[in-house]
Amino acid sequence: MKSTIEGRIVKVSGPLVIAEGMRDAEMFDVVRVSDKKLIGEIIEMHGDRASIQVYEETAGLGPGEIVISEGAPLSVELAPGMMSQIFDGIQRPLERIKELAGNNIARGVSVESLSREKLWNFQPTSVTGDYVETGDVLGTVQETELVLHKIMVPHGVRGTLTRIESGDHTILDTIAVVKVDDGSEREINMLQKWPVRRGRPYIEKLAPDEPLLTGQRNIDTMFPLVMGGTATIPGPFGSGKTVVQHQLAKWSAADIVVYIGCGERGNEMTDVLREFPELLDAKSGKSLMERTILIANTSDMPVAAREASIYTGITIAEYFRDMGYSVAIMADSTSRWAEALREMSGRLEEMPGEEGYPAYLGSRLANFYERAGCVRCYGQDKRIGVLTAIGAVSPPGGDLSDPVAQSTLRIVKVFWGLDSALAYKRHFPAINWMNSYSLYADKVGQWMDRNVAPEWSRLRGDALKLLQDEAELEEIVRLVGQDALSFSDRLKLEAARSLREDFLQQDSFDDVDTYCSLNKQYRMLSIILKFYYEGVAALDNNASYNELTKIPARYEISRLKFLPEDQVEAKFEQISRDLVDQINAVMPQGV
Repeated sequence: MKSTIEGRIVKVSGPLVIAEGMRDAEMFDVVRVSDKKLIGEIIEMHGDRASIQVYEETAGLGPGEIVISEGAPLSVELAPGMMSQIFDGIQRPLERIKELAGNNIARGVSVESLSREKLWNFQPTSVTGDYVETGDVLGTVQETELVLHKIMVPHGVRGTLTRIESGDHTILDTIAVVKVDDGSEREINMLQKWPVRRGRPYIEKLAPDEPLLTGQRNIDTMFPLVMGGTATIPGPFGSGKTVVQHQLAKWSAADIVVYIGCGERGNEMTDVLREFPELLDAKSGKSLMERTILIANTSDMPVAAREASIYTGITIAEYFRDMGYSVAIMADSTSRWAEALREMSGRLEEMPGEEGYPAYLGSRLANFYERAGCVRCYGQDKRIGVLTAIGAVSPPGGDLSDPVAQSTLRIVKVFWGLDSALAYKRHFPAINWMNSYSLYADKVGQWMDRNVAPEWSRLRGDALKLLQDEAELEEIVRLVGQDALSFSDRLKLEAARSLREDFLQQDSFDDVDTYCSLNKQYRMLSIILKFYYEGVAALDNNASYNELTKIPARYEISRLKFLPEDQVEAKFEQISRDLVDQINAVMPQGV
């Protein structure tokens, strides 16, 4: 820790404060502004002048007031007690602040991020005499029923374990002593701190190839995401971005979820804070909050804290990744974060880029998404940790030419484009299959072919081709009417409609349809396409188109989505037989 550095305010411009006398301070140092002790961070240095973004309301500040540097960068506290918590953008616990200051956050309120009094039961997994190094697990704490918190050796520490103590401890109590290689002793407690703007290190980044299963047919089958991948959900207001993220949080194969509400409307964030504790974890039946951390930073909170919230969230996610967990981080939305960048850049009088956003918008977005991945973590057990990043984008009016959307698309590999027209038709999730894509599709397809069904990739390709053909045929229908189409093209429209309504459309509020296993997805897709394949063959043999499209098996196909998982196999076999028999029945006699 450096000696105290004091400066004086010379200018206040909204959340930007300029102070002089700060020559010995460094970029990204945390400072306390005025006698109100407002939290800020140095974001630019010119000689002895420091430009500071203040994370609290600056009304009433004026020139001459004192600024004190804490000599350390903005950091998060990492220890038991984070799970189930609701923090603001700089990791202040909102529940604790409410107890101290009421419903509105008082300026200058100082609250420890994590409780220093609460006792945690520490159970060692290492013993005295073990040689330990960075990342090794010393022991565990059962933080919630769903999360076993692993206490790891801090970075830069390696040596022989001379003491380790089990039992109840606070996060500041010494739980172990390591005799490091230079002969000195290092006391270790359960609390670590890490600068938010610096990614936590790992041994190596691995190529992800296993899909992050979500139970959502439109995602798993059509536009899959891998564990450790990156995805974006752009869409206009009301298209269902938050609902999709809720579904991913509840059903995706992630051990831990970090949800960042970055600059969203207060009422939307309130809904999230109310709904998440009520959602039940699919595997255990416990509250989803037992494996979730929420970071709430609404649009009426100081804009600078909005910019910090993204980094706070992903640093917490990296910490749990280093334990060997699969972590999903959801940022809603990066557009609001980019708006905070734009405002601060304007106040710094930087040269603006496209639509006023700073020229470094793309690199800042890349720094965030590149911290995702599948990595080999530090520790002698060489465990694998996964961090998957999913960011929502809210372009004005749904315009995907917006700089934030375009910069994001150049970085992420999965694009789930939400369509307000689909949402208005009550088609959820409103992911438009014509402009969405996944660059992981081929790799995931190979995994699906090996682990689910050898024909998975072929079926997916045929389904997407049908949907593309439907879009082209719809243009003709709008011009000249459906009667101008051949029976084979009309059948193609019928099969595509079945794909849209019976497969892609999914009811998140239905107890059965809210989640769909890979086996059920395969069965549903294969039977819909079987109707198309068999129908084409029947039309080639002069079968009646009208009778073909009215066979009873089509109704059974439409009800498959509401069929419980344990009945899928038997029902699929029955529908498959009935489908063939009913198509044969409409064939001309003698064929």
